[in-house]
Amino acid sequence: MSDDAPQYSFETLQIHAGSQPDPATGARQTPIYQNTGYVFRDADHAAALFNLQEVGFIYSRLTNPTVAVLQERVATLEGGVGAVACSSGHSAQILALLPLMSPGDNVVVSTRLYGGTVTQFSQTIKRFGWEAKFVDFDDKGSVSRACTKKTKAIFCESIANPGGYVTDLPAIAKIAERKGVPLIVDNTTATPYLCRPFEHGANIVVHSTTKYMSGNGTAMGGMVVDSGTFDWSASEKFPSLSQPEPAYHGLKFHETFGALAYTFHGIAIGLRDIGPCQSPQNAFQTLLGLETLSLRMERHCENAKKIATWLEDDDRIESVSYAGLKSSPSYRKGRKLCPKGTSGLFTFKVKGGYEACQKLVDNVNIFSHVANLGDTRSLIIHSASTTHRQLTEEQQEAAGAGPDVVRVSIGLENADDLIADLDQALTAALA
Repeated sequence: MSDDAPQYSFETLQIHAGSQPDPATGARQTPIYQNTGYVFRDADHAAALFNLQEVGFIYSRLTNPTVAVLQERVATLEGGVGAVACSSGHSAQILALLPLMSPGDNVVVSTRLYGGTVTQFSQTIKRFGWEAKFVDFDDKGSVSRACTKKTKAIFCESIANPGGYVTDLPAIAKIAERKGVPLIVDNTTATPYLCRPFEHGANIVVHSTTKYMSGNGTAMGGMVVDSGTFDWSASEKFPSLSQPEPAYHGLKFHETFGALAYTFHGIAIGLRDIGPCQSPQNAFQTLLGLETLSLRMERHCENAKKIATWLEDDDRIESVSYAGLKSSPSYRKGRKLCPKGTSGLFTFKVKGGYEACQKLVDNVNIFSHVANLGDTRSLIIHSASTTHRQLTEEQQEAAGAGPDVVRVSIGLENADDLIADLDQALTAALA
């Protein structure tokens, strides 16, 4: 779509943003450019590309035509200026932090995060000399006090996996602004159809496109989206973006690229040197999934609310954690930040504890026992023994993944069939 195109709706943009008919063949669907290198017009063209003086294709670790369409489409749907696609959600988190952090720096993060993210932040990033400070984001004072001169970002999930907790993004964004650091929001569970973090003060959004964006469990991927609103030169906190870059003969990313500085750094430094690029095949599959994102999210939300309501009324269930229920502490925040619905992911506590939870997941028929979410198929997992197994009991409880908790990702099947499946599985688990 051209730069001067009208302001189209989300449903139109999820199909058309970033794509044009293929100029060589007229093919309407974005082709899969299964290619590694690209021929330069001449020596000057090659030099200009490598000097970041001209935008184009060099090598598919950096840029690829299929991946470029996906990047522009997701950036458009989120309301950002640019995006960097990568191989997974976890690689997106590292790429998001790379331009910001130096050894000795820290990031303030929510205690309510996906278990793999907790492990990545509490353990793996130490190898870079980085530190994560875990804070209950309901306690705004603690979030503010956790920020020091070495804090380079604040990180949270819009709708937390697994418990469906909704973060008060406007309040956290105000803290980030006062501290002079960007707010990074993982918007995987909500997707831009349900929540647009930039409209609530966030500066950077990350995604695991593996989930709702691709939508059917076929394609791995991640995405880092930049709002273009953060002033990287306002302080000396972010030298990688504001100061001369030795690898490009003293080029200053923010001075040179302005609002696109962070995106260009993610490609020219992040993908160049770490290399977690997204394959064109996976980008193509994700583009196909995005074409139906709004339709799918509406059905995910509708099914999830019906099933969560049924579970909440069942005597075998201790409690249900779903922001779409009025009993949820996140209900009002969910209505404000996600007016179209609060996604298809939630947890519930089973009377009978750890053993009953494991028996439940062993006795479902329609639900699949899978460590994923956002699929067309309904998925179920006992987080404490799987995705959150590496965490301490205290970390599990803080993340909403205690030993008596089951997580479900509600798919697009008939809701009554899913309720019947859970009913018989609960009967077997508690027999």
